[in-house]
Amino acid sequence: MGRICASGAFCAAGPALSTRYSARRMSPGFLRNTSVVGAFTLLSRVTGLMRDMVYSRAFGAGSLMDAFLVAFKIPNFLRRLTAEGAFAQAFVPVITEYRVRREQEEARRLVAGVAGTFGTLLLVLTVIGVVAAPLLVFLFAPGFRADGGRFDLAVEMLRFTFPYLFFISLVALASGVLNSHGRFGLPAFTPVLLNAVMIGFAAFVAPHTAAPGLALAIGVFVAGFVQLAVQLPALRAIGMLAWPRWEPLHEGVRRIGRLMLPGIFGSSVAQVSLLLDTLIASFLMTGSIAWLYYADRLVEFPLGVFSIALATVILPGLSSHHADRSPERFAATLDWALRLTVVVVAPAATGLLLLAVPLTATIFGYGEFGPRDVAMAAYALMAYAVGLAGFSLVKVLAPGYFARQDTRTPVRVGIVALAANMGFNLAVVLPAYWLGFPVPHVLLALSTGLSALLNALLLYRGLRRAGVYTPSAAWRRLLPAVAGACVLMAGFLWWAAGDWAAWAGHAGLLRAGRLALCVGGGAAVYFTVLGISGLRVRDFRSL
Repeated sequence: MGRICASGAFCAAGPALSTRYSARRMSPGFLRNTSVVGAFTLLSRVTGLMRDMVYSRAFGAGSLMDAFLVAFKIPNFLRRLTAEGAFAQAFVPVITEYRVRREQEEARRLVAGVAGTFGTLLLVLTVIGVVAAPLLVFLFAPGFRADGGRFDLAVEMLRFTFPYLFFISLVALASGVLNSHGRFGLPAFTPVLLNAVMIGFAAFVAPHTAAPGLALAIGVFVAGFVQLAVQLPALRAIGMLAWPRWEPLHEGVRRIGRLMLPGIFGSSVAQVSLLLDTLIASFLMTGSIAWLYYADRLVEFPLGVFSIALATVILPGLSSHHADRSPERFAATLDWALRLTVVVVAPAATGLLLLAVPLTATIFGYGEFGPRDVAMAAYALMAYAVGLAGFSLVKVLAPGYFARQDTRTPVRVGIVALAANMGFNLAVVLPAYWLGFPVPHVLLALSTGLSALLNALLLYRGLRRAGVYTPSAAWRRLLPAVAGACVLMAGFLWWAAGDWAAWAGHAGLLRAGRLALCVGGGAAVYFTVLGISGLRVRDFRSL
């Protein structure tokens, strides 16, 4: 197989030869799997934008949407902590180690033990969340207390949306098992079902009910159940579907639990920052929560399509390299992922910054979502774009710790980044609002982006100091080429976008066509300049 074994086998051919051979064998798989995950994630993001277009057109950015977004964000936030964050990062390295070093039946028993133990705890948490819905809404959106209607509506919605946490966390367990077996397609496709169900409820159920907000919340509940149901046949197909068992003392279950506890905070600092934005925004003018949400959805598009997809793919590989005791391949995989991230994320951030109004107007600027809403959401998008590189690099750098089963360092880094975010919010954002600053929600978005950049910088420094990662020589050519390409692309986008104020007056098809020309032309300029600089696709086919 070309693997560098702990016993030293295969090293007789020379470490350099073995590393080069492994790189050629492993990298195409990473690139192919990243493409598969990215393609399905792209479909998920497209359907997600369609969902948000239905929301913005039908419900605008008023009290109902503020209440629904809080009710949806609470379980979604906890999901990203327990499911996509700490649990996934703790579970995948352990299950991968079981697959590499142990028998399949041991791995199957681990899955059953985690499903039973984790599932039981989630069920208890879900019951508590439903009962304590008023307290949760008060904690996450205290500003709603001044508006009794928004507060009561958010509480009613939360009682239907909170069980989504139970379903989606078990989906994360199933996805982790499938990913560890090299099955990346179905887990990446599953969020499409979430969006499809929620679109159905928003477009065909909510408008015909006396309580449209509750209909949206019930749609979240149904979507969670559907996502879990479609995973079960795939688990059966690989022989990993087992009846859940309560086994909190199982060695693997206990190890995952130990890794999760610090990781709950360290792996999801960005989500904590966004949640703090919601808390503070609840005190600001009506619509602030919705403006931040729609801006965040546009930032999440490139983040989810590429960075999260790449992080999903490299974590099992990094975990395998660590289990095989192959530091050269570990470092080479991380370097490859970072280089690919810079090439893709740099132009994405530039585009979001310079096309903020065209993007927001084209995707959301219809029906109840008027020109003022477009402008407010676009300003937040520009602020979030500043931190896109930070959000993306954190997604790629964090697996460098989790694959080595080190969850403590990201916790320390997360505390520093979160403290910086909170300090900025308290020292700048709230005083600015009280002093009459017209767009205080923009400062919230900027604070979150800057804290993400700080988080990424500290994670990078930690990997360098630990000797786990050293940048390759390829960076000396890559960084100047990317910087030059982004500058020229920015000039083209500034010229092509024209007067931002004119976009609100365009018809929908004209907006879409003009935006497509801007995006396509910008991409052409960027990749043409990269090509002239000497960079080729083949540079990223080998580690």
